Amino acid sequence: MNIIFQDNGNHLDEWLQALKQTLPQAKVRIWQEGDDAPADYAIVWKPPVAMLRGRSALKAIFSRGAGVDGILQLGADLPAGVPVLRLSDAGMGVQMAEYVTHAVLRYFRRFDEYQLLERDACWRFLPPRQREDFSIGVLGLGVLGQRIVAALQHFGFPVNGWSRTQKTVDGVTCYAGREQLAAFMQASKVVVCILPLTADTQGILDRVSLGQLPQGAYLINVARGAHLVEDDLLALVQSGQIAGATLDVFAQEPLPRQHPFWREPRITLTPHIAAMTMVGESVAQIAQRIQVLEQGLPVDGVVDIKRGY
Repeated sequence: MNIIFQDNGNHLDEWLQALKQTLPQAKVRIWQEGDDAPADYAIVWKPPVAMLRGRSALKAIFSRGAGVDGILQLGADLPAGVPVLRLSDAGMGVQMAEYVTHAVLRYFRRFDEYQLLERDACWRFLPPRQREDFSIGVLGLGVLGQRIVAALQHFGFPVNGWSRTQKTVDGVTCYAGREQLAAFMQASKVVVCILPLTADTQGILDRVSLGQLPQGAYLINVARGAHLVEDDLLALVQSGQIAGATLDVFAQEPLPRQHPFWREPRITLTPHIAAMTMVGESVAQIAQRIQVLEQGLPVDGVVDIKRGY
């Protein structure tokens, strides 16, 4: 079994060691420009066109993360008929839940405002918010989205959920499709974006949709920077329509030093760390799926190329 692996500079030795231990029968090589030797599987993250073009003999292409937009952007250069498989959680769900819960509680308990008061040495009491009036909307009800929902429900928050197609989640008021997006936004005091990035969801958080949030609402984006029209958010925060945001992803990463987000105290920034890929768990999942494929059996995690997830 031959596996080509894309080195993108992140934890290379850890990945190779884990693959060697988990798939000792496999020959794993780092793909380099000009390598067109046969391979059975590819493990990638935002691969260059040359790595996958024409490789119709591959049995599967595995993403090194939960998202697959970096693979699907190759479009017609993806080898036809080769399944693309995404990671299902692999240790990222609990991290996402931690991050989002922290951001929600920081806003709900007004710790962000207390931090600004602290800078001015101002001792001041702020009235507490009412939990029953503090509905949280989760955009995206996949594996990670539902893990976030469960964490928020633990703290007793009312939760709304939105997905492209109708879903049913216990204790969640569910909305679906573009025709219900406005109602979802209007009903949510905080919106958490954990959507996959597709042609349909790119720019979904724009002046129109964000403007439908209640006055003083809050945004948390842990999905992809391209979901958000950054200038629209900045204008709505500065006008007071939106109270603030916690953002982990951006249209350009690293975020340029001159970007106005750095100078807006109501926007909290982190460098795409909401959920880090856990190498051991990821390799174990990839190895298990390879074993299933080698037996000729159907495997989970296969991406619908047309839908983008």
